[in-house]
Amino acid sequence: MPESPPASSSQDPLVVLGAGYAGLTVAEEVHRRSRGSVPVVLVDRHPVHVLRTELYEVGEIARASGDVGRWLVPLAKVFDRTSIRLRQGTVQAIDLARSAVQVDGQELGYRALAICLGNVANYYGVPGAAENTESVYRLTAAARTASALREMERSSTELSGERRPRVVVVGGGSTGTELAAEIATTDWASVLGSPTRPPDVFLVAGSLPFLYGFPPHLIDRARRTLRRAGVTIIHGLNVERVEPHRVHLADGTVLGCDVAVWCAGVEAPPLIRDLDLPHGKGGRLLTEPTLELPGHPGVFAVGDVAEFKDPRTGLLVPGTAQAALSEARTAARNLVARLTSRPLEPYRYRERGVIVALGVRRAAGTVGPVTLWGRPARLLKRAVEREYSRSVERGEPSGLL
Repeated sequence: MPESPPASSSQDPLVVLGAGYAGLTVAEEVHRRSRGSVPVVLVDRHPVHVLRTELYEVGEIARASGDVGRWLVPLAKVFDRTSIRLRQGTVQAIDLARSAVQVDGQELGYRALAICLGNVANYYGVPGAAENTESVYRLTAAARTASALREMERSSTELSGERRPRVVVVGGGSTGTELAAEIATTDWASVLGSPTRPPDVFLVAGSLPFLYGFPPHLIDRARRTLRRAGVTIIHGLNVERVEPHRVHLADGTVLGCDVAVWCAGVEAPPLIRDLDLPHGKGGRLLTEPTLELPGHPGVFAVGDVAEFKDPRTGLLVPGTAQAALSEARTAARNLVARLTSRPLEPYRYRERGVIVALGVRRAAGTVGPVTLWGRPARLLKRAVEREYSRSVERGEPSGLL
């Protein structure tokens, strides 16, 4: 039987897979730079853009009691005055040979492609971790975590003696750190409108150093702030298995808990890991300096699905929203260049700053040469997050720092 011909043609659109920070920015930037002359189809399972950098705010999500609109931006509103078309559905396959993707059983040809499908929790093969822990990597997961914490606190006054409810957060990166601080400093009595016992919070940092990759002075301040908030940090021990209400550590320690939350890392989705392409850590796609996939002109990997090593430093670009946004802007310029037969440019990462939330009213961060602590840092983080949300709704370029 003869081989099927390629599905794409010059009339096919640029297809963007995923409406996260990277995907949404690629779509908007291509539309802006091409002045709407390049047809863009964005594919996502949901009709909304989720503000994932704010999903550690489980106290506020719990207070919202199911009304999570604050963390959502409707894509119909974003695309209202653009030619970008939303194709709502699940991406089931990517056929690079035929220049097509399969969405809910239907084939969609593309002229160029941006793969921005984000990530999923990486459980590293730890028995019981997926089944017996909560997470905050998706809004639905964050809402479940908030609900579990609400129920835990609602029942806290029924505990015997002086025992307080216990939460174990696994993962000493920024997500785990922000989540542990949020849980420890939330006024749960105010959230529930009834008396509660504040939780004991344990943060299992694992064998990777606490807040690895952050400036030493920020790490020290974060450690001290967490300690004052009542968070116990366990350094140097990985989780060996998780059972219902029990987290087993490598040295034999067993942490009993009411709620366990997994923030130990992420990996590329199975669809990406299964592609017959060069892969890096966590199944991420290795790219050319232009963010194109090797051997596939016009196909770009952007954000959490891509692994990119900065040629100037030899270090991997961090998997942050800030990095995803900057990658997306370069990818968009290169997509337009590819479609108009112009030279492509290499991606260059520049860290503009980083802020880690350390509770409801505290944060620590650096912005250029300036170091910020406490309430000013928290206010700046909130301002940056709010401005990003407003700029997305207005269809304007933005960045998270």
